[in-house]
Amino acid sequence: MRKVLSIFLLVLAAAGLAACGAEATPTPNAGGAMVDNTPVAGADTGGNTLAAIKQRGKLIVGVKYDIPTFGFLNPATNKVEGFDVEMGKAVANKIFGNPDAIEFKEAISKNRIPYLNDGVVDIVFSTMTANEERSKQIDFTDAYYVAGQSLLVPKDSAITDVKSVGSKTVGTVSGSTSEKNIRSAAPDAKVELFNTYAEAVQAMQSGRVDAVTTDDIILFGFVKQNPDKFKVVGGQFTTEPYAGGVKQGNTDLLNAADEAIREMKSSGKWADAYKQWVSSDNVPPVPPQDWRDVGK
Repeated sequence: MRKVLSIFLLVLAAAGLAACGAEATPTPNAGGAMVDNTPVAGADTGGNTLAAIKQRGKLIVGVKYDIPTFGFLNPATNKVEGFDVEMGKAVANKIFGNPDAIEFKEAISKNRIPYLNDGVVDIVFSTMTANEERSKQIDFTDAYYVAGQSLLVPKDSAITDVKSVGSKTVGTVSGSTSEKNIRSAAPDAKVELFNTYAEAVQAMQSGRVDAVTTDDIILFGFVKQNPDKFKVVGGQFTTEPYAGGVKQGNTDLLNAADEAIREMKSSGKWADAYKQWVSSDNVPPVPPQDWRDVGK
């Protein structure tokens, strides 16, 4: 009996060592790059609070990697750049006095909120529309941009606006407000869903879909890359206030983010970032603080 018990204890000890030594395996993202979606240390015990972030020494920010102008992984530099990236750097600078005390992780539409609630990232700036439904799951920062949904089509397309879509096929991203909006605005259209907008645009180039829909500022980025292939048509058929997202209850982090956004707006850095990454022409007015006030 004593020998059996000893063997049993050795098995338990070996299992415990194996569990302690196990490491999370990074998973491939939609673009093929490896993404570490392991929760940050201490996430279950408040690891995303401002105090824990300061102790860690860096801010972990979720952004998109496939949106020219807002969040784009530049293949030439292997660095993420864009308007959303500037928002994240502003928050890092507010917390640490250093905009480079930051780590970016790819956060696409369908995993932005889970990444916050699971502790994978501290804050998300990912062309995310603030709305009442999402505000039940996460807390939103001040609004930092106002976009509107539109349509991207090939240069020779006969589609002129959302009313002329008819029964054609429109691509968009799963988990986005764009999916819900296009189903309402063009009820006869066939909607095909993708993980990223880049995938949807590629599908349009191959003839799989007739148009791609999301916020116009995202679509303008694709036109900027390929002005001879694409055009944006029909103007805006929605109003989309962008805001950063944090896990509910992270009040100190939320306050720091709001302070950073307000300082960008008042100092002129917001306009500078827009000119650098979006357009130097027709810089829009800064949005109101509360995303609920957009459009009033």
